[in-house]
Amino acid sequence: MQLANVTGVGTGRDDHSGQDVIVVFVTRRVPRDRLRDDDVVPDELDGVPVRVLAIGEVDAQDGGT
Repeated sequence: MQLANVTGVGTGRDDHSGQDVIVVFVTRRVPRDRLRDDDVVPDELDGVPVRVLAIGEVDAQDGGT
């Protein structure tokens, strides 16, 4: 997903329903009305519910071996 503020995408399970979901990681939550239409994360993708999770800034870490 090449949307503003999105840092990653994964899969998970909804804590309440137990349903499989797509998790979209963002640096911070932004109200829908403050986003361009092209940057709004959809409520579902291919029939699978989408959850947005704010995780802050992401920095690459050196695995160091």
